[in-house]
Amino acid sequence: MRKRSVSEVCGGWTAGRGRGPLPPTVLQASRKTGTRGKAAATKQAQRGSSNVFSMFEQAQIQEFKEAFSCIDQNRDGIICKSDLRETYSQLGKLSVPDEELDAMLQEGKGPINFTVFLTLFGEKLNGTDPEEAILSAFRMFDPSGQGVVNKDEFKQLLLTQADKFSLAEVEQMFALTPMDLAGNIDYKSLCYIITHGDEKEE
Repeated sequence: MRKRSVSEVCGGWTAGRGRGPLPPTVLQASRKTGTRGKAAATKQAQRGSSNVFSMFEQAQIQEFKEAFSCIDQNRDGIICKSDLRETYSQLGKLSVPDEELDAMLQEGKGPINFTVFLTLFGEKLNGTDPEEAILSAFRMFDPSGQGVVNKDEFKQLLLTQADKFSLAEVEQMFALTPMDLAGNIDYKSLCYIITHGDEKEE
């Protein structure tokens, strides 16, 4: 899954899209596994810290500052309803319901200054679906409830269905995927790695 840029995520928010977690699909969850390593696990730990700025590279923070400045129309350092309405107006959308603007502002759970803004989009850029949602998706391929799915069958699905993987992406994912001796994927362990990181790499 192509990682969305800062501008795409911010644009999605002001267009009323991109809010909340990604849909809980196995394909999206699996692709995250292929990129999960020590750095990703470190970023996840940092998300829980008070220093949200450590989640991003300096260039990304600068992009966010520019996006924040574009939305903060009255330049008071806080994104308010009038800022959002004016931003929409500049995008050609003149009659946005108050409920939609209120819902966007409520995502910040308080005044949306730059730090809150950065935190909101940090979760959108780096977040994963809840562990239970990913487990539920995998259970569709495990009707007998054994806790495993066949590696070869799953590989074929990844290569041919929906958001298709390349062979290199599949092999990268399988390099981090827990398998039993029969070559089945232990998807419960895999879901834990996707959502919490690989403890062996900590």
